[in-house]
Amino acid sequence: MTYREKNLQIRPINEADCTLFPKLFAEQGWTKPSELFEKYLQEQTEKTRYVRVAEVNGVPCGYVTLVPLAAEGPFRAVLPEVVDFNVLEAYQEHGIGSALFDAVETLAVTALAADKLSLGVGLHAGYGPAQRMYVKRGFIPDGSGVWYQNQPAIPYSECCNDDELVLYMVKELQ
Repeated sequence: MTYREKNLQIRPINEADCTLFPKLFAEQGWTKPSELFEKYLQEQTEKTRYVRVAEVNGVPCGYVTLVPLAAEGPFRAVLPEVVDFNVLEAYQEHGIGSALFDAVETLAVTALAADKLSLGVGLHAGYGPAQRMYVKRGFIPDGSGVWYQNQPAIPYSECCNDDELVLYMVKELQ
């Protein structure tokens, strides 16, 4: 049974999330400081970022953020971009990420009148589930090649397979 069939709610970020998410991510060994979520909450208030949180039975279990215009990469100042997307490991592979993306794609169309949506995805194995989900949802590489530290990677140059090695993707929205 997927969480879509259970008590899954998708909602905007709230003040309680700023305290809860850092604790929940720390329990799985990830560092996500409360300042990050406080910044997201403030930006949501200012309408410079949209944040959607998934919660199952009242417990936040994932989130996604959408900025009206990409701040870097090949779609800088051109397309809206999904900038941060995470689902707690215990909740992965149950449709929560897809539910979050359903919500963010709808937001891009309704709130931003967008016909395309962009994102950048890391290339190491830790991003494997996200890479697969993006392709299944219709995102395709934009053709600009691999980017490293916010710049197009120079062919045949060395780079590190860390979180800064990114492939940008785009999706046509309905």
